[in-house]
Amino acid sequence: MPTVLITGAARGLGLDFTKQYAAKGWKVLACARSADGLKGIKGDIHHHALDVSDYKAVKVLAAKLSGEAIDVLICNAGVGGERDSNAQDLGTLDPAEWRRIFEINALAPLMMAEAFVEHVARSSQKKMVALSSVLGSIGNNNGGRYFYRASKTALNMEWSVLAKDLEPKGIICLALHPGWVQTDMGGPTATLTIEQSVPGMVKVIDGLKKSDNGRFLQYDGSELPW
Repeated sequence: MPTVLITGAARGLGLDFTKQYAAKGWKVLACARSADGLKGIKGDIHHHALDVSDYKAVKVLAAKLSGEAIDVLICNAGVGGERDSNAQDLGTLDPAEWRRIFEINALAPLMMAEAFVEHVARSSQKKMVALSSVLGSIGNNNGGRYFYRASKTALNMEWSVLAKDLEPKGIICLALHPGWVQTDMGGPTATLTIEQSVPGMVKVIDGLKKSDNGRFLQYDGSELPW
């Protein structure tokens, strides 16, 4: 069966990705700082303790898994910023919060892609997916949340560049928006449940073709403006 590696795999969207792929019979490399959220899930699940911003640990894990062929790499781990904080508001911008958000949302996924590119290249499906956000779209911008928006725009550019650089290896790179989902980040008033978003994303990922390389899609497969 195929293999998927998921970051942020023990909570929120990442946890449901883990459940979905495990239920499909895939081997799941579940990367998360703690395995607590993974308890009781049936399937071929292998927890790997990982802080995605610890780049030495990322390289160590890549070496540990050097024999693996990873069909789908899902860079899911991300942060939205402290809730009820004005750190992303013009007039009270906090540079430390900018660095934290960019570290996890933009730099960490790229470092994961770099570390695991050969694992993906040796697989059958050859897919690299970054969970982005419509808030990173320059063409669909209604203001606010400077740091989060900019971090996802940076992530989109990285994945667009990866799509070009890794095309000779046959790797399909996709930036994927989960929708506005009822998670700790999205909040209780979001328009989608996890159970609506993740199965849609899995369907999109399952159906990816070489012609989808470098696209920016949302959970229902529709195109988003860069």
